Amino acid sequence: MTKRAFWRLFACAVLGALLLRTLRLDVRPMHSDEANQAVKFGDLLERGEYRYDPKDHHGPTLYYLTLPVARALAGKSLAAVSETTLRLVPAIFGTGLLLLLLLFLGGLARETVFSAALLAALSPALTYYSRFYVQEMLLVFFLAGLMAAGWKYLQTRSGWWAAAAGFAAGMMYATKETSVILFGALAGAAVIDRLLRPKPAGPRPRLWPPAFLHAALFLASGSITAWLFFTSFLKNPKGLIDSVRAFRTYFGRAGEPGVHAQPWFYYIRTLLYSRFGHGPVWSEAFIVALAVVGSIFAFGSKAGKDGHPRLVRFIFFFTVMAAAVYSAIPYKTPWNLLPFYLGVVLLAGNGAGTLWQSARSTVVKVAVLSILALGVLNLTYQDRRANFVDYANPTNPYVYAQTSPDFMKLVGALEGIAAGHPEHERLLIKVVAPPDETWPLPWYLRRFEHVGYWTDTAQAGDLRDAPVVIASAAIADAVGQSLDGGYRSAFYGLRPEVVLSLFVRQDLWDDYLKGRGNVNHKSSRSSSKPS
Repeated sequence: MTKRAFWRLFACAVLGALLLRTLRLDVRPMHSDEANQAVKFGDLLERGEYRYDPKDHHGPTLYYLTLPVARALAGKSLAAVSETTLRLVPAIFGTGLLLLLLLFLGGLARETVFSAALLAALSPALTYYSRFYVQEMLLVFFLAGLMAAGWKYLQTRSGWWAAAAGFAAGMMYATKETSVILFGALAGAAVIDRLLRPKPAGPRPRLWPPAFLHAALFLASGSITAWLFFTSFLKNPKGLIDSVRAFRTYFGRAGEPGVHAQPWFYYIRTLLYSRFGHGPVWSEAFIVALAVVGSIFAFGSKAGKDGHPRLVRFIFFFTVMAAAVYSAIPYKTPWNLLPFYLGVVLLAGNGAGTLWQSARSTVVKVAVLSILALGVLNLTYQDRRANFVDYANPTNPYVYAQTSPDFMKLVGALEGIAAGHPEHERLLIKVVAPPDETWPLPWYLRRFEHVGYWTDTAQAGDLRDAPVVIASAAIADAVGQSLDGGYRSAFYGLRPEVVLSLFVRQDLWDDYLKGRGNVNHKSSRSSSKPS
């Protein structure tokens, strides 16, 4: 592949990735995890306050990196911040991931880098979670930065690359606690690579002082970066210590996964073949198959053709070790596969690139190109379906405890009721539900000034003080009895198997229905259950 062809094709891949990651970012309702992160970000945006929480929310980078985007697009009010504004941050880093692949040139052939970029651009998993306001895509971006900077340092022995690698490592640690798994996999891959390399003939080379200085520079750069973020840029001195204390929380969570427990092969199954009921088949087996081919080539005679076999083998060792550790941990969510999936995509790029380079005759080249084109078309089709059609459909394997579109009807009803109320968004709303049935309500009710949250009716006081009450379906009858008539209610799905009940004072409900047509509703005195 010529340089001109590479740059043109690579630019097309980046543009495609950007479009897939940024178009219609508000189409999917906010996931409870996204809403949780968004509300915590609101403290930083509106009051300049951030304190690392060792029990939840993960690291601080997501919030601080969102700050300039939110300030530019929405000012200093969380109420003015939209889903699109928040999701632009992971979308930018998801697109930037492709640009980081350019740093691997020299270690990986141009064909490999372009193929990896194209597969990353079209991967349904990478695209879906680039449109998701959680830390995972930032973690993958900084992981790629650490790998690339480390490779550049080995090639140049430059202190600048040592510092850049340290910065990337510090950002990984400040992004998510599970970065320690990736540090371990990277270290393990480096050790294996070192052991498998043939020993050079002659006397062993001396370790020059600059090597120690560069190691110190790496550690200092990473430590200072993590220290600044965890201490809220020196406002919270205990932050870095809290980050160490957090390991107890997350190790405990990994050992007691609860509803997030999955078998060891969960990630493999998710990538290779997923089908729920009579829904469509989902599969990124094309990328995995190319990764297997690329792994074989990594140890064959064509290893690192026009690149460097050492880098390809290192990526292989890292991917296997990281995937093994993530698979061994019982606690699993689909987005946790992304860090080791980066290695899979790079190996798949090596497979596609080497297949193309190895094709000599026109017939073989046409055959290889046809297979690759069919795989790319299939990924494109699935990518569109995952992100713009079935973005909240439980048959989509990347949809996990996703907020139902039916919940948005509740939000629409609240906004319509508030519009007709004399106090508008100052009306009192009482929410009575367990915490896991509350989110993402705090995000969608952020514009309302008087909202209270309780876990049971006894704590909430007299519910008749509030013109609007939202309750868990499990206590809907009890809430209806405490309201003693005068309210109308409707049921809305929050997530699969989770339902909320909306109680609205009769006069407000009647006003809301005017001009909107009738909707399915029942009196709060009725004892019928939601369907």
